[in-house]
Amino acid sequence: MSKFTVILPAAGRSQRFGDKNYKKPFAPLADRAVWLHTVERFASRKDVCQTILVIAEEDREAFNAKFGANLAFMEIDVAIGGNERTDSVAAALEKVSDQAEYIAIHDAARPCVEDKSIDAVFAAAEKSGAAILATQVASTLKRAEGSGKTPAIAETVSRDGLWAAQTPQVFARQLIEQAYANRGSEPATDDAQLVERLGHQVTLVPDSPLNIKITTRRDLRLAELILKTAAPKKPDGIAHPFAGDDLWR
Repeated sequence: MSKFTVILPAAGRSQRFGDKNYKKPFAPLADRAVWLHTVERFASRKDVCQTILVIAEEDREAFNAKFGANLAFMEIDVAIGGNERTDSVAAALEKVSDQAEYIAIHDAARPCVEDKSIDAVFAAAEKSGAAILATQVASTLKRAEGSGKTPAIAETVSRDGLWAAQTPQVFARQLIEQAYANRGSEPATDDAQLVERLGHQVTLVPDSPLNIKITTRRDLRLAELILKTAAPKKPDGIAHPFAGDDLWR
């Protein structure tokens, strides 16, 4: 059985979330912090040998005070992130276990990913070396012109062949390490983009649109509904010492 390290970036500034008390990975969702729901999807898998949560330096003290017992009990490693997402993933890559053959990178603010989707993208990465979850674009796409609150349509863009990238994004260890070693200063919005720059093909694994990323506070309500209707996830040996409403204050 191949061994996977899972990296969960949670060091972003959450500027669009709109809550001065919480960053989105730490906001309460069904009586637990968002990131705890997310880590549950991976922590009990036999093929996952390590989980690394990436947090911001400014959050370290409060995070350790609130979630230190969770980290110890669930055997989660912590890395301190940087200004950009790629900086955060790079910091986590330095902590990857020698056991890991593959690296899975999954947004800490995506708590609704299904087990069958993780199975599928892990298997695809084992075959091709690089695979991501994604959904085909179904909506008509418009490119806007102008700025402010009332932009106008500049053109309609063909949706043929377009997919919306999700996570996990999973790569052979040497491949993603090479991609990060060669990333340079050009921005990248996801990890697959760095692998693409190496000329390596990345497999698209069709996924459910319910694998949402929490971006604003209203997304929490949708995520709660999704979790309630999903098959129950009861990983062995997982406890939540800090369940309750006061998850971050």
